[in-house]
Amino acid sequence: MSSVGSPPAFRRPASAARRATVGALVASLAGGLLAVLPAATAHAAPTLLSQGKTATASSTEGAAYAASAAVDGNLTGTRWASQWTDAQWVQVDLGQSATLSHALLTWEGAYGKSYQIQASENGTDWRTVTTVTGGDGGTDDVTLSGTGRYVRMNGLTRGTGYGYSLWEFQVYGSTDGGGPTLPGGGDLGPNVHVLDPSTPNIQAKLDQVFQEQESAQFGAGRHAFLLKPGTYNGLNAQIGFYTQIAGLGLRPGDTTINGDVTVDAGWFNGNATQNFWRGAEGLTLNPVNGTNRWAVSQASSFRRMHVKGGLNLAPNGYGWASGGYIADSKVDGQIGNYSQQQWYTRDSSIGGWSNSVWNQTFSGVEGAPATGFPEPRYTTLDTTPISREKPYLYLDGNEYKVFAPAKRVNARGTSWANGTPQGESVPLSQFYVVKPGATAATINQALAQGLNLLFTPGVYHVDQTINVNRANTIVLGLGLATIIPDNGVTAMKVADVDGVRLAGFLIDAGPVNSPTLLELGPQNSGADHAANPTTVQDVYIRIGGAGAGKATTSVVVNSDDAIIDHTWVWRADHGEGWGWETNRADYGVRVNGDDVLATGLFVEHFNKYDVEWYGERGRTIFYQNEKAYDAPNQAAIQNGTTKGYAAYRVDDSVNTHEAWGLGSYCNYNVDPTIVQDHGFKAPVKPGVKFHSLLVVSLGGMGHYNHVINDTGASTIPAGSSTVPSTVVSFP
Repeated sequence: MSSVGSPPAFRRPASAARRATVGALVASLAGGLLAVLPAATAHAAPTLLSQGKTATASSTEGAAYAASAAVDGNLTGTRWASQWTDAQWVQVDLGQSATLSHALLTWEGAYGKSYQIQASENGTDWRTVTTVTGGDGGTDDVTLSGTGRYVRMNGLTRGTGYGYSLWEFQVYGSTDGGGPTLPGGGDLGPNVHVLDPSTPNIQAKLDQVFQEQESAQFGAGRHAFLLKPGTYNGLNAQIGFYTQIAGLGLRPGDTTINGDVTVDAGWFNGNATQNFWRGAEGLTLNPVNGTNRWAVSQASSFRRMHVKGGLNLAPNGYGWASGGYIADSKVDGQIGNYSQQQWYTRDSSIGGWSNSVWNQTFSGVEGAPATGFPEPRYTTLDTTPISREKPYLYLDGNEYKVFAPAKRVNARGTSWANGTPQGESVPLSQFYVVKPGATAATINQALAQGLNLLFTPGVYHVDQTINVNRANTIVLGLGLATIIPDNGVTAMKVADVDGVRLAGFLIDAGPVNSPTLLELGPQNSGADHAANPTTVQDVYIRIGGAGAGKATTSVVVNSDDAIIDHTWVWRADHGEGWGWETNRADYGVRVNGDDVLATGLFVEHFNKYDVEWYGERGRTIFYQNEKAYDAPNQAAIQNGTTKGYAAYRVDDSVNTHEAWGLGSYCNYNVDPTIVQDHGFKAPVKPGVKFHSLLVVSLGGMGHYNHVINDTGASTIPAGSSTVPSTVVSFP
């Protein structure tokens, strides 16, 4: 990010201990002058509302002085600083309308001599609540009144030759409107099935849910099976759509199944390419015949699993399967890839791997095959540069807690290989347990109270954006809990704060177009989160399939240092409510933040670009893409003078970017004569590097002229043979 020159290192220090009585002022809510009262003035038990919330500013002195630093709670360690001119502002979004009490402005040496405190309900129409004149720096305690969701310090006159510089901009008030405080904790609802080894008829319950969910690809059922620590004998847990099975131990070895956790494809005539939306976590398996079958495709996670035997990723009969994801797991025997077209395995330990088909990528995996791309099609990184495992529910005695694993750098092998993993336990009492019927207003109230969110299995319609504004908030879904935005709102926005963890849920676009479905950070976010990044794990996006849905851009990443760890962002090509305009969705994922890492990125079928990258120093380890099947003709995908929109595009402004193990496939079954100029597009610069790229025409239904830019052979000579065109490295 750009910076505008730094001032001398020394500035007059602010005294946090003193309170400045600032100017003679007269009160008027619509915009007059108010007397600023000394610190001794009593306030009616106000609450600090601004800390960790989304902040923006008219300008910054440089990347180290972002607006978010003024609301991060670090009183004399970080600060917002503007450019060195008057008429500058910094504002905070409180997340909901609040009754305002007072504001504390802790100035650095460069202070505001005169300024306004303004409030707004929409961030556009402002009213001046207070005007301060004759300020002399230090700490100003400014009395406020009235209500507002957005509060702004609007600088009029600087007190020095520098800009405006605030260590902290703290806004106090209340948001409860006198209503009751929401409780934390509680039961997990009817769709969470908690089992222990003495529970009667476990197999019958597993079978009943599987019969309901086996072919319910777009149904409303959602289920989670949570197994208390212990040993379970003779089970075959078949896992259907929107079903999660997980152990409730802190370590995989705490919960053992002498039996299997099975995914097969009998419901689809032995074809596993639509075995989506399911997961298994935190279990040890002793498979009955020595090998467990896990024949899945996109949006199916296999985490913290220990298989004491082999793992077969193909369906019975070895029909096609379309790719999946393993992380933080140990498989003692060989993993039989067989017919899996693509797969990503991260931070695990395996006894071996067979077959490669198109794109098999490994990072931080003990026992992984060496890089052989283009044949065999293995791409292997010795370590994963940054990783932090998905949070999970567990039992500490009789108390439910959520474990939030610690960040690892240059990770290799599982996080639990040496016993208890590193991280933090958060009691369920600090979570609002969201159950079907909960409204967005209630969910936002819980967040505003400082609670985390645990979504129980269900489908949730929201008529306003869920605003995650507090640093280190955990939003965890069980059983593929699904959020549907109504009336074209954005389903969820995360402030530009440290350490938010989103995991285990599905966002399903509504019939009214949403501009975005998930946003990480507001536009022009600039805070450094390298020490404590926001993570997005097993969070899936769907547009169409279960019904008509529309969204212009599915995921926008504005915050720096975010980690996207296993997502499937999918514009539907089957089901209900799909068609070139019926489920219109132009862009899949857009990354504006710097230093963003994607590990396991699946993005498919968007009308224009599937992935666009504008941030610096971005990295992707494994990418799987299919271009939109349903393009009606060549003209529909014409991109200026270019034929087609790239599956993954790095903007020409970017100087540093690196990616490993990327594949794009076309299946233009409406018009097989369509041609894409290339699957990938990137500037030719020394810092922009790609490794192990391929494009493939599925049965000759459309073709690519090149792999990346003008590099790589056309797929046209391959005809209908489904033979990939590959590029080992670029440039």
